[in-house]
Amino acid sequence: MKFLWDSALGLLVVTGGLLGLTLPFGKLATVAGVPAMVWAFVISLGAGGVLLLALLLRGQGVTLTAHRLRYFFITAAVSYAFPNLLMFSAIPHLGSGYTGIMFTLSPVITLVFSILLGVRRPNMLGVAGIAVGFVGAVMVAVTRGEAGQPAELFWVAVGLLIPVSLAAGNIYRTVDWPEGTGPIELAVGSHLASATLLLAGILALFGVKAFAPLGGVPLVAAGQMASASAMFVFFFRLQAVGGPVYLSQIGYVAAAVGLFAGTIFLGEHYQLLTWAGAVIITAGVFITTKAQNQTSPKAQSQAA
Repeated sequence: MKFLWDSALGLLVVTGGLLGLTLPFGKLATVAGVPAMVWAFVISLGAGGVLLLALLLRGQGVTLTAHRLRYFFITAAVSYAFPNLLMFSAIPHLGSGYTGIMFTLSPVITLVFSILLGVRRPNMLGVAGIAVGFVGAVMVAVTRGEAGQPAELFWVAVGLLIPVSLAAGNIYRTVDWPEGTGPIELAVGSHLASATLLLAGILALFGVKAFAPLGGVPLVAAGQMASASAMFVFFFRLQAVGGPVYLSQIGYVAAAVGLFAGTIFLGEHYQLLTWAGAVIITAGVFITTKAQNQTSPKAQSQAA
């Protein structure tokens, strides 16, 4: 476990894999009639609640300061509430696998933001790996969803907003990380803040009746809460070890998991071009991982 906790590659695979499970879970829920905002609330409340319980059992808690409250609510809005709302709204129209592939654009957008803002920059090999991944993502994007069921351009545009929001969150969490705060505490505070924002939105727009469809998918909801809780422990650790650009590549892993899960378990079908793009995206992951291993000792020390 200690090896995994200190391994950028191991953290990337585990975090991306758990994130990928959100896609088929989300499709099952939305098909059952659960509103997108309610399912996003389930994720944030489940992850925040379970992790808070874990902290309390260890005799710890969440310390609130003005800086941390700001961090919690900005992270909640940009990294969780908004992209999850977009994702679960788009899944019924694009398919879980295709929507997941939208995550693969996050590294490119994160890289642009990172360079513009002077945050940790990748070396040339890292840039090459991200470029390869982007080529694969473009190949996938032009197929517009499942084979024989091209989605409306509006929903493709909604899907494209997901990586923009995720990239902004990747940069913000790095530049404003509260000093002396551990990853689990940040995960708890950010998710409970997200749950608060989403609950206010649900009650204002739909009322309590919006929660009724959850009664039809209790096992899916439980599975989603468990996977989300585990994912965000590794997520914030990967943020510290790998930096924002490397972290953004969890979308590559999540896309692969979503694509295979959608095809094998949910009966989704995708064009050959979609699969070819997914393979190229995978090649980009390996290149950027190699680049991460070539990071200078100084940068590695800062990450630690």
